[in-house]
Amino acid sequence: MEDGTAEDYEQLMPWHYAHTRSGLVDNLLDILQCLRGPTLGYQIDRYDHSLQSATRVLRNGESTDLAVAALLHDIGDSFAPENHSAAAAAVLQPYVDERTHWVVAHHGLFQGYHYFHHFGGNRDAREQYRGSPHYEACLDFCENYDQNCFDPNYPNLPIEEFRPLLDEVFSRPSTVPATAPLPR
Repeated sequence: MEDGTAEDYEQLMPWHYAHTRSGLVDNLLDILQCLRGPTLGYQIDRYDHSLQSATRVLRNGESTDLAVAALLHDIGDSFAPENHSAAAAAVLQPYVDERTHWVVAHHGLFQGYHYFHHFGGNRDAREQYRGSPHYEACLDFCENYDQNCFDPNYPNLPIEEFRPLLDEVFSRPSTVPATAPLPR
């Protein structure tokens, strides 16, 4: 890379951008598929949990950013189980608003309010973030779009309903500093 010239990169970058963007949503949907299967003691698997979360967000008239985030908030479970919130947030960060990114990045800790105390943990660990302008949004997400989204009788929307939203969000230029913006 060090030996490349501006002309080399001018030629290479459009190929790179076209390749990464053309498969990005499909790749994310493939990762989401990894959540199918074991229920891990819940009544539904994590794939259906993700669909239910995103369906509830859409039906409540929330933002496109939040709907996409709800769909993908647990994708890190398949490749970063000890750090799933940060992994999902990192995927979303270049494309969603700051509040949505923050909510996804912190949802695992905030979700702990509902169960940490059952195994000796601190259910109030989320309190360290009380001063954040996104604290209430994360409480709301966990209460209305995460901890309650394991209902086997809830009528989830099919994954196809979310494709246009995914395409919209992941076609946006990157907002992450020091990341070369992708041409539209």
